[in-house]
Amino acid sequence: MASLVETLVDVLDRECSLYEKLLGLSSQKTTIIVKGDLKALAEITDEEQYIIGDIQGLEKERTTAMKDIANVLNMDVNSLKLTDLIQILGKRPVDQKNLAVQRDRIITVADNVRRVNGQNQELLKSSLEMVQFEMNIIQAAKTAPQTANYSKAADTTGECLGYTSGGFDAKQ
Repeated sequence: MASLVETLVDVLDRECSLYEKLLGLSSQKTTIIVKGDLKALAEITDEEQYIIGDIQGLEKERTTAMKDIANVLNMDVNSLKLTDLIQILGKRPVDQKNLAVQRDRIITVADNVRRVNGQNQELLKSSLEMVQFEMNIIQAAKTAPQTANYSKAADTTGECLGYTSGGFDAKQ
């Protein structure tokens, strides 16, 4: 039983380390989103995907360790939670403390990752709204009313107010 708990603590420690890396990347992503650096954003997103893959692998290891512990304790694996296991380990204070520390650590880091990702999501949402607003302005400029300029043939020239097809005018 002791080796199973040690294995679980080790898996939780490695998982928490990966979440800490993910938190660091998410914090970097905030700055990159504000700058609008799409290339750097894509690179960080790729790094995050690798870390998430590693976390999923560790999650499988953690699930296996919990199943083994549940079998030794003759308990249902679906109802056995870390909090319950910590209470069960009351006769083994060292294992109990190690498991409690890892559980608290991973909860804290996961909450911070959730918080930073929520901020990033809001920043991205604001950026998309700004792009949509700018696109609407461009479309509105293209559909501006025609001027009353007439050609020699006595019909309108079809020019629009405030819109030039030449693009950006650096002289203005």
